[in-house]
Amino acid sequence: MSTWALVGSPNSGKTTLYNWLTGSRSKAVNYPGATVEYSLGTLRSGLAEKWNNLDLKIVDTPGVYSLTPQSEDEWVTYKTLFSKNQSLTIDGVIVVVDATQLNRHLVLVRQLLKTGYPLLVVVTMADVIAKQKAALNLDVLSEALGVPAIAFDGVLGKGLDQLIQSLQKIISSQTTFSLQTPPVWTLSEQETQLIQVQKIADKVIQNFHQQEGAVRDHSFLLDRFLLHPFFGFVFFFIFMTLLFASVYWLAKPIMDQIDQLFSFLSDHTTQLIPGLWGNFLGDGLLSAIGGVLIFIPQIFILFLGIGFLESSGYLARAAVLVDKPLSWIGLGGRSFVPILSGFACAIPALMATRNITSRKEKFLAQMIIPLMTCSARLPVYGLMIGFLYSDQQPLMAGMVMALLYFGALFVGAVASRLISILVLRSHQQSRLMMELPPYRRPRFRALLIQALTKAKSFSLRAGPIILILALVLWFGTHFPRPENMSEVSKSEVATHSYAAQFGQAIEPVFKPLGVDWRVGFGLISAFAAREVFVSTLALVFNVEGDEDQQTQGLLTAMREAHFPDGSKIFTTASVVGILIFFMIALQCISTVGMIKKETGSWKIAFSQLVISNGVAYVLAFIVVNTLKFFGY
Repeated sequence: MSTWALVGSPNSGKTTLYNWLTGSRSKAVNYPGATVEYSLGTLRSGLAEKWNNLDLKIVDTPGVYSLTPQSEDEWVTYKTLFSKNQSLTIDGVIVVVDATQLNRHLVLVRQLLKTGYPLLVVVTMADVIAKQKAALNLDVLSEALGVPAIAFDGVLGKGLDQLIQSLQKIISSQTTFSLQTPPVWTLSEQETQLIQVQKIADKVIQNFHQQEGAVRDHSFLLDRFLLHPFFGFVFFFIFMTLLFASVYWLAKPIMDQIDQLFSFLSDHTTQLIPGLWGNFLGDGLLSAIGGVLIFIPQIFILFLGIGFLESSGYLARAAVLVDKPLSWIGLGGRSFVPILSGFACAIPALMATRNITSRKEKFLAQMIIPLMTCSARLPVYGLMIGFLYSDQQPLMAGMVMALLYFGALFVGAVASRLISILVLRSHQQSRLMMELPPYRRPRFRALLIQALTKAKSFSLRAGPIILILALVLWFGTHFPRPENMSEVSKSEVATHSYAAQFGQAIEPVFKPLGVDWRVGFGLISAFAAREVFVSTLALVFNVEGDEDQQTQGLLTAMREAHFPDGSKIFTTASVVGILIFFMIALQCISTVGMIKKETGSWKIAFSQLVISNGVAYVLAFIVVNTLKFFGY
């Protein structure tokens, strides 16, 4: 088997070519020692059979501008090509260049020519050149570089057979080669290279610059609005709001269907298989699987939206717009979309940090994303705000909800700044360097494949971690079991479980927050999912009925709940304390599993868990006791 690496600049069409070559016969792989993924696949069946069962493995490396690595993505590509201590041996490189950016992308080709690798140059966007009535002369390009060059159409797949034929010729005639590390050019040498490749580009594409002017004018006209100091931010917030709304509103009906399906399966399993095994399969295993799969619609829609913005050319401009404001708290322009996505759910938001090239910015984003007000907090906020304000005070209730959202942003900004100064002090603030591609029409087939790949990657790799943690939590809330379950209610089982016993044992920890062990048990149960806090309170307070009846009954039970000395448990002070705690605390076992997956470290995941809950506790304690002092 021969293994070839796909190398190219971001937005060059490299991943589109990879999808045409491999189809579904591919998987996402984490590079050893890094959280950055590259894709590994074999030639799809139809192509392999057509070309005498060609045994070919393709590696889609992260996009790079040069082989002088700066970001984590670039280091992964560099090590994939030049590291000797890895199981993957690269036999050749397919370097992908954009015909409309030839004068810049050929610099990467000239760098690769110095390494000794067998090369095949694939020129994308040839259809754009043709539409502009310019002549693309690949024979001139091939002669200038000394390697084969072919054109490829990412929409129709035109040129794929010629590409495979060229590869076959190279592989069949291939001899051993001496691999050299790529040259590190000085500034003056880089300028010389740019002058030389510009001359090559002028010969390869004739009559292009006259036509290109129209494209540049079109992009320049759009950029006058989209990069405007004022209107640019207006459009930016419109587009980001649409993306955020899509992740939340479009995914919600599908998520509800998944939730209903697994609730139905869970209920029927416990009915069909009575006893402990039925409870384990229904309430434990099926509920845990549903808890994993319910995130897939959001992940798919988020990466479909990000892919659309990136391939259209807008995402690079959005990063440029917000780079300076975010730099004040140690972040960069690429961090905004993941952080914004955190308001829907931390799981897809943490996955979106893979698009951040700076290791420092990626780490900061991963640390503050769990602070964003995700949708799972809303049932808790709704219940607590409903306790503070009746239905006749919607304005005050709305103001408190908005305050919680802005509070999360403020705490996230402060946390990012503190981590940047205290923890990542030695890391230099990275400078945003990216190419502003021309505006293009996105290719939906490639976007769909990319989004499906991300969803599949989550299911197969982060899913098992979340599943195991969810089952451990189920065990803690369902054991020990009484001998005669038929005479014991679910409420009694829950209140005597290991989790409840733990809550009762550490009630002195919750007492300073103005609550008893039952609320503490709810906080522990909320690690399965934050919204479980409400149903757990309904369970321990013996509140039944449908959702509306349960909410009203729970509010009544909360107003009547007392400590043994007769003092109220739920007061303005204690309820505000609960809101503060939920606003800051990392209370989602799925998020903990995802942090481990993305950082590659249980130490980081558990440190974040302990620190965020510790800070939440201290702030809640201060707020509760301050309000108590003033009579609330």
